[in-house]
Amino acid sequence: MAEAGSKRQRKKQPGSQKWKKYKIEGEKIAREKICPRCGPSVFLAKHKGRLFCGRCHYTEFSSETK
Repeated sequence: MAEAGSKRQRKKQPGSQKWKKYKIEGEKIAREKICPRCGPSVFLAKHKGRLFCGRCHYTEFSSETK
């Protein structure tokens, strides 16, 4: 039997840190690449050789060949 006053401990989740996806260039705000399917609120993650959307799984492969 479980104790009446016991609570389950949760792991601390890191924040989204969306402020890192914006850069100020002069008087304009430049955004990182956004997902064309999801819209302007979802950014694409940068991986080695590709850009990836974690929400809809949209992927753009870079054409860099060595």
